[in-house]
Amino acid sequence: MALRVTQTMMSSQMLSNINYNMNNMSKLQDQISTGKVINKPSDDPVGITFALRYRGEISSNDQYTDNADAALSSLDYMDTTIGQATDIVQRFRELIIKGANGTLEETSRTAIQTEVSQLYNQMVEIGNSQFNGKQMFNGEQTGAKPYSTIGLDQAVDPTAIPPQTKAFNNQTDTGNIKYELSPGMTMEVNITGNEVFGEPVTDAADETSDNLFQLMHRAYDMLGSGDQAGLSNLLGQIDTRMNTMLTARAQIGARVNRVEIVQSRLSDVDTNLQKMQRNVEDVDMAEAITNMTTLENVYQASLSAGAKIIQPSLVDFLR
Repeated sequence: MALRVTQTMMSSQMLSNINYNMNNMSKLQDQISTGKVINKPSDDPVGITFALRYRGEISSNDQYTDNADAALSSLDYMDTTIGQATDIVQRFRELIIKGANGTLEETSRTAIQTEVSQLYNQMVEIGNSQFNGKQMFNGEQTGAKPYSTIGLDQAVDPTAIPPQTKAFNNQTDTGNIKYELSPGMTMEVNITGNEVFGEPVTDAADETSDNLFQLMHRAYDMLGSGDQAGLSNLLGQIDTRMNTMLTARAQIGARVNRVEIVQSRLSDVDTNLQKMQRNVEDVDMAEAITNMTTLENVYQASLSAGAKIIQPSLVDFLR
């Protein structure tokens, strides 16, 4: 038995096909205008899960990159600061050698003593260095200065509240500032003041300590009293402290190198993630435009064919 095809069936089928073509054109228009294959979850339920995962990984990688940049800035600043401190130590050593000269006149010793005092004050300024408003040598206590600013030529009042101290008495915070540079991997970006300038001492006359501030204090007193032998004996302790500071600077340099390696790796990861995200989300513009042109032609052809298929009905002839 043959199936009878009515005018209504033909019209409905034609309209259905036209709507189908229009929906496909609308989808392609969205893709071309946004540049994205996925504009809503229903476009590609599987692809959207990959796209969201890549976006999350890119965001995390960006944060690690920011952390690495901040870590590198802090390390570079600390390297510069310790470099300035070693320059002062070198000048301090040269002055001690001059001061230990037995033929030096009292006027010259006084001039050297004055310069040592200024070097001490400058070293305290370096110990209280700030980067981005944070103290660099006071561990996790970044809001407080680690070293007293009382100079060598200033009297200390032990009855003051809080008690007055000089820089060689100060204990810096031992905490470490750490940045997370990748999942599970952190790096310390600071060195405490006591590690660089020496552990604190309570006795200004302590002859065993290589605390830099205390060495300067002792040198200042020896220059005032003309103790050439004592000045000569300081040289070994000064060299020991210098070597410790150079070692600290070398540690900073090694960390800088590691952070730069991490930055390079994070950059490569970002490039790969961006590529994978584009492969999932971005539209192939040439293909989309070609398909759009084809669909437009099909749409026009379907309209033309539909006009011929829907012939005048009997009612039209009865009017």
